[in-house]
Amino acid sequence: MSFAEYYGLRSELKLFLSRRLANAADVEDLSQEALIRWLGTTPDSGYSRPLLFRIARNLMYDHWRRQQVRTGTGLVRLDEYDSEADEALQTEGPLAMIEQQQRLSWLAEALAALPPKRKQAFVLHKFDGLTQAAVAQRMGISLSMVEKHIAGAMLHCKRFAALRSRQKAGGHDAD
Repeated sequence: MSFAEYYGLRSELKLFLSRRLANAADVEDLSQEALIRWLGTTPDSGYSRPLLFRIARNLMYDHWRRQQVRTGTGLVRLDEYDSEADEALQTEGPLAMIEQQQRLSWLAEALAALPPKRKQAFVLHKFDGLTQAAVAQRMGISLSMVEKHIAGAMLHCKRFAALRSRQKAGGHDAD
């Protein structure tokens, strides 16, 4: 993917999100997150533009849900497929629950291996829900450095999970 193609897609994505979100910082954060996830999905088989916008849409829904939980307004149904998705989540078997717990364990291991500043920026942004600008202000570092910390942490976590997954598939003990 060329630099021009990347920035064209980034601009389209930001426009897509800005039509749905009022906060410019949220648009910036979610567009960066969507691009990072999208670029990590299919390194060998090319890039799928619809997948990028699906990722962005899902991130936006997650963002809305987090906001509703924080403000106490409760959750609302986002589209006609949400009730089906909720049913599917509630009927997942024990195997799916074990796999989810395994992924959470891997995430905890991956986070423990991060340098302190990178880990702090990632946790403040992803788990505490702060915007990247708020993380920069709290940590006393530049927004650019926060973006680098978050992107680096996400890449580290993705690689760590891929390694653990390969180890599990190969029958090797992950510890």
